Amino acid sequence: MNQILMILLISALVLVHEIGHFAAARLFKVRVTRFGIGMPIGPSWKLFKLKDTTFYIHAFLFGGYVSFAQIKPENNDCAEKEKKDKKPSINDVEEDEYLDKNSPELYENKTISQKLLIVSAGVIMNVVFAIFLVMACALIYHKLPSNSQNIYIDNVSSKITSNIKDRGILKNDKIISINNQKIDTLYALSFFAKNSKLFDNYASKDLYEQNLSELKKLNPNLKETIPLNTLIKLPPLKAEKPLGVNQNVLKGMEKYKKEGIELTQNQIELRDKLYNQKTFKTDFEISLNDLALALSDTYKPIEMKVLRGNKEVILKDIEVQKEGMLGVLLKIEENYAETKTPKDIVIKSFDYIYSTTATMLFSLWQLICGKVSASDMHGVIAIVKVGGDIIASKGFLDGILLTAMISINLAIMNILPIPALDGGHVMFLIIEKITGKKPTEETSEKITNFFFFLLIILMVLICYNDIFALVTKKF
Repeated sequence: MNQILMILLISALVLVHEIGHFAAARLFKVRVTRFGIGMPIGPSWKLFKLKDTTFYIHAFLFGGYVSFAQIKPENNDCAEKEKKDKKPSINDVEEDEYLDKNSPELYENKTISQKLLIVSAGVIMNVVFAIFLVMACALIYHKLPSNSQNIYIDNVSSKITSNIKDRGILKNDKIISINNQKIDTLYALSFFAKNSKLFDNYASKDLYEQNLSELKKLNPNLKETIPLNTLIKLPPLKAEKPLGVNQNVLKGMEKYKKEGIELTQNQIELRDKLYNQKTFKTDFEISLNDLALALSDTYKPIEMKVLRGNKEVILKDIEVQKEGMLGVLLKIEENYAETKTPKDIVIKSFDYIYSTTATMLFSLWQLICGKVSASDMHGVIAIVKVGGDIIASKGFLDGILLTAMISINLAIMNILPIPALDGGHVMFLIIEKITGKKPTEETSEKITNFFFFLLIILMVLICYNDIFALVTKKF
């Protein structure tokens, strides 16, 4: 039911977007002939007609459109015959959807300024609707999330996967930072645990050079190629450098790229055999280089700062095992900003919208720069799944706020200067305003169709990412 609710909320955003186009068009007396909820794919139903506009609903709910009157074509007997012989379709243009080319109700006959407002009105409505949703939540619930959490230790798991208990962790300790990076989300804590674990298949370059030097000192007769049945003294296991990342990575806005030398499959198998061994007898011919690399993929120690009562305590040299978990049970408290006065409602609502919009814009820039992988792009399927889970676990407040942020995201994506999107139409109109020349209908159609085809490919890729993420339980 929560996922169905999420589908309805997303459909509402599209409806609001199209209402923006419809209202702006009617404001400038442009004849709107069709208003569609969903996309004309599969079954479609005509709802009713209001003045010149016929309202439709389509089975494929994700989408919507507003159609304007078209220029009446010149008489063509062949075209008329073809139309009579053709089976009637909901997509057929009706007679009253045509106007004379000089009609003041034609979109084509409006000024550039009027056209700009009509094509950008959907984006404006999405922004206004997002502000309305956030303010409504602030008014009704008297609070807004601050996008941060307080993370406390509730207990130590019976299945210990690190030495955190030996390092002195206690119940009710509040985690403040790891490796001098502030920890205020569960994602950030999990990130450090996962990426500091024993064996990540990458060898530290500095540790590799150190192990190579020590191997030669401990085994002066070793050559670059080590023959079968050679007994080798191994240096003790050493930790790699602590994991160092920035807050953008910890917030999920920037992709983390592992550093070091990636191990081959043979080096990984050798690494597993060498773990915690003092000596090693070769059972096949290996290279000294492989041996040093295998010894250099270990763990990254964690330094955790916790608040214990009113005192800060530092826990050093925490070692995370192969499971990538600290082995603690957590108690998590969401942080909220109170909105009890009209002033708080306005200021904190805009603060919330500003911070989340800045995050989305930064993430988009990271994607353009290649710092976020295309495999991390997700769409409607993922939104419905994650949104439904958020409503189930956190409540309707977070679901509505997610809807508001999707509305902002829809506005951002639509205003991008890409032909086939609202931003593409805005771009063409601005070019026309500056140059005084309007692109030919044939040129505009070719460019728009090309980018529309690219958008279809992108949609297929995003759907694949969503389905793959669901199957692999990524979220």
